[in-house]
Amino acid sequence: MTLDVPNLKDFDARLRDEAQQEPTLEVPQGEPTKKTQIIAIYGKGGIGKSFTLANLSHIMAEQGKRVLLIGCDPKSDTTSLLFGGKACPTIIETSTKKKLAGEEVKIGDVCFKRGGVYAMELGGPEVGRGCGGRGIIHGFELLEKLGFHDWDFDYVLLDFLGDVVCGGFGLPIARDMAQKVILVGSNDLQSLYVANNVCSAVEYFRKMGGNVGVAGLVINKDDGTGEAQAFANAVNIPVLASIPADDDLRKKSANYQIVGTNQSQWGALFAALGENVGEAPPLRPTALSQDELIGLFDGKDTGAGVVLEPATEADMRGKNAAPKKSLEVIYDEV
Repeated sequence: MTLDVPNLKDFDARLRDEAQQEPTLEVPQGEPTKKTQIIAIYGKGGIGKSFTLANLSHIMAEQGKRVLLIGCDPKSDTTSLLFGGKACPTIIETSTKKKLAGEEVKIGDVCFKRGGVYAMELGGPEVGRGCGGRGIIHGFELLEKLGFHDWDFDYVLLDFLGDVVCGGFGLPIARDMAQKVILVGSNDLQSLYVANNVCSAVEYFRKMGGNVGVAGLVINKDDGTGEAQAFANAVNIPVLASIPADDDLRKKSANYQIVGTNQSQWGALFAALGENVGEAPPLRPTALSQDELIGLFDGKDTGAGVVLEPATEADMRGKNAAPKKSLEVIYDEV
């Protein structure tokens, strides 16, 4: 009896040829196959993504749009703001409990609504007990089982951490799960550093044939110094809204109050943001180098002019820098 062993030589050669090919810079173009706009929002932790999204989703619903808000941050603060501080059960937490009980997760177990907004939290592992990025992947796998691709919404808003080094949090960009990305930043170096990282990720995956683009930047806590506007100009994306650094907004956000409503003095601001978000096309940004990013700020604030001075072996040895006797054998000349 002979074993029918497949010949892998041709397959191996095809893989080698494919690996040597340069990724195409051409981005496939075409009309969207669904009316739903899936938008991922990224920004540095604490910069106001959840505040922006909770209020944006609320004003969109008031405008008659069907909106699904998905919190993808392990802190689960997106829906907390929408629900007045009330924490809703997360998908990961609920999935674990249901699995142990031998039950299936249902929509009503994880999705809740307020003011016309449908909202859910993916959640994350307990501190020190798991990978947040893996939790994101597991959460979206469960959403697919629940019928995510058949749901009927005008907008699906995803609230993500800004650090896209981890593959889980970079999922919408890497896998074309969203049509466009919105950045939330402020006039500080760290938030713009994160925004620039997201632009780098988008740029990388566009080179690999992806379709996700950056629709624009929301400047939160805008103090008028202009660095965030300068960043947007430098990477070629528009500013969709500038939310001022106002004490009324700070207090209302801290008290879990929704300001994205026509009943608020801030309603017109978020209504305009909603229109801009819907209309802004996904653009291909040009990420900045570290020096270019720092160059957006006043030199006295960033330490411009510092010259790198190489360390020496003597510097590293410190008090042990005294020369030691050589073990080399030296012969007297004849």
